[in-house]
Amino acid sequence: MKSLTMLWTIAANELAARCCTSTTRDIITVTSREKSEGSSFLTITLPNFGKDFEKSLDQGFVSKDIFLGWKSSVKSPGIPQFLSGFLSLIFDHVNGVLLDQPDIDAIFAVRQLTLMYAKILLPCSDARVAKAIEGYVECEQEVRRNDAELTSSFKEDFAQVSLVLWGAVLQKVDEDVYHHRIVPKHGPGATADRLKGNRKFDQTEWTERLERVFSFGEYLIPNSRYHMDTLPRITFLEPGAERPVKVITVPKTLKTPRIIAVEPTCMQYVQQGLMARFVEHVESPFISMAENRNRGFHIVGFTDQKPNQLMACEGSSSGELATLDLSEASDRVSNQLVKLLLRNFPNLAEGVDACRSRKADVPGKGVMRLAKFASMGSALTFPIEAMVFSTIVFIGIARELKTQVTPELIDRYREQVRVYGDDIIIPVRYVRAVVHELETFGFRVNKTKSFWTGKFRESCGKEYYDGHDVSIAKVRREFPSGLQHVEEILSLVSLRNQFYLLGMWGTACEIDKWLEQLLRYFPIVADTSPAIGRLSVAFSYESERNHKTLHSPLVRAYVARGRIPESLLDGPGALVKCLLKSGEEPFIDSKHLERAGRSEAVNIKLGWIQPF
Repeated sequence: MKSLTMLWTIAANELAARCCTSTTRDIITVTSREKSEGSSFLTITLPNFGKDFEKSLDQGFVSKDIFLGWKSSVKSPGIPQFLSGFLSLIFDHVNGVLLDQPDIDAIFAVRQLTLMYAKILLPCSDARVAKAIEGYVECEQEVRRNDAELTSSFKEDFAQVSLVLWGAVLQKVDEDVYHHRIVPKHGPGATADRLKGNRKFDQTEWTERLERVFSFGEYLIPNSRYHMDTLPRITFLEPGAERPVKVITVPKTLKTPRIIAVEPTCMQYVQQGLMARFVEHVESPFISMAENRNRGFHIVGFTDQKPNQLMACEGSSSGELATLDLSEASDRVSNQLVKLLLRNFPNLAEGVDACRSRKADVPGKGVMRLAKFASMGSALTFPIEAMVFSTIVFIGIARELKTQVTPELIDRYREQVRVYGDDIIIPVRYVRAVVHELETFGFRVNKTKSFWTGKFRESCGKEYYDGHDVSIAKVRREFPSGLQHVEEILSLVSLRNQFYLLGMWGTACEIDKWLEQLLRYFPIVADTSPAIGRLSVAFSYESERNHKTLHSPLVRAYVARGRIPESLLDGPGALVKCLLKSGEEPFIDSKHLERAGRSEAVNIKLGWIQPF
C-alpha cells in the first residue's frame, strides 16, 4: 500500500496549496495509521470520515455523534484535528456551524482525500463475505415478513397507481409477448449452468414454464425444419427440477462485497429480450401512436444518467429537489409487488413469471425459495425496480397532497421526479411522505447517501454542492508494478486523466512520472484514441510521424487488446445467432462463429497508433 499512501500525500499537498492551508500533520497521521492499521484505514476508516463530512454538510453543522474516533481540534471543539485546515474553511471554528459561504475547493479537497479509496477493488475478508451472505438471507426473510404485513389497501393503491403511470407501456409489452415479438438475446456474462461464449446458442435446457409462453420451437431453433432433430436433445425441466440461480460475491468495497445471482442460460436468454422491450417503450414519449401517451416518460431512465445528474445539480443549487438512495434495493423488490404491477396484463405477467428464477443456491445455506422478484444478475431487475420505485414515489406525493394519482398530477411533477435504478430524485417537500411509503413497502432509504436538508446532492456518480460539481477521482485498483499488470495500468491511466480533468495537474504530473518510468511511451492523445496515453488541454494530441499511405499522424504508444476465447459454433445454433442479430450493420467480428464471450485476458502491445 506504499504507493497508495504516497499518492494521498501528493494529492494532499496540492489541495493544501490550492486552499492556502497545510496538511503536514494530516500526512503524518495518514502515514502512521496506515502503517499500524493496514489498508482498512485508507479503504474503510477514511471513507467513514468522508460520509460523516457529507452528513455535516447536509445538516448544516458538525454534531457530537459524528467523526467518532477522531481527536477534536483544541481551538474548535467538535471539529476533528484531522484535515482541520480544510474544515475551518467550511465550518465555523467556534460552534461548528456551516459557514454562509463555505470554500468549494475545501469541500472538494475533504471529499477527495477521504473518499479516494472507498471503491478500490480489493478482496474482502472471509468474515465480511460471510456477513454479507447472512445479510442476503436476512433480507429475504424481511421481504417475506413485509409481504405478510402489507395491507390490502396498500396493495390496491400500488396496483391502481402503477396502472395510471405505466399502463400504456405495460399494455404494449403485453402485446409484444402475445404476438411473439420478443427477440431473445444472450449476454456475455456467466450463467448458472456454466455455458460460455457460443455454447449458449446450443443450450439444451428449457423449462416447462418457459415452454408455455416462449416455445423452444420459436426461440431455440431457426425454424420448424429443425424441430424433430433438436427436440430429443432438449431437457424440459418441471418447476421443481429447475436450476436455481447461483448466488456469488464480487468485489465492491473492502468493507462489503456485492452480491449478485447468476441466472441459468435459458432464463437470461428470455429476460434479455423482455428487458429490451421494456427499455424501448419506457423511454419513448408515445407508445405506437401520438394519442397513446407514455405517462411515465422522462420519469424513469435506463440508458442515460445525465438527467439525474443535472437534476441533482439543480437540487443542490435551489434546495428544492432531494436525492434518495436505497439500500439493497433490488433484493427488496417483492415478487408480490411485481404481480400487482402486472396484474392487468396477463400475457406479460405470465411471460415475466416464466423467466423468473424461483430458487437460489446460497453458499453455505443451500437452495432456498425466493420471495424477492430477482437479485442483481437478472436482466429484468433494473427496469422492473425502477417502475416499482416510481409508482411508490407518486403514492407518497398523492398522500401528502391528499389527492389521487391522475395523469394531470404525473404531468405536473414530470420534471421534478426521476428514477434511475435505486437513485431517486423528488421534490424536497415530499421527502418524508415518500420515505414513509418506501419503508411501508419494505424498502430501506440509505440515510448516509440521501440528501435533502442542505446544499449537497448526489446522484448517478456525480456530487454537487450549491450548484458546484464536487465529484472526485477514485482509485479502482492497486498500482501496477510491471507491464504484466494490464488492468492496473489501464486503471492508473484513467485515474491520471481524471485528476487532470479535475484540475489537479500536480498530482497528474506525478502519476505521469510513474507511468513514463513503467511504459516509456506515454504520449498525449485525444480521448477518442485507442492508444494508452494522457489527455491535455494545451495540445489535442502529439504526432511523431505520418502514416506511409494515409499520411495521418501516428504516435508510438501501447494499445490494449483482449483475446476473445475460441468458441466454435456450427449448425442450427450458428443460424440462430445470425437471425437474432439486430440492426442492419454486419457483425463487427467476422469470426464471431469461431470466437465469443468475454476476453480471457487483456494484453498491451506497443506500436504506431493513431492519436485521435
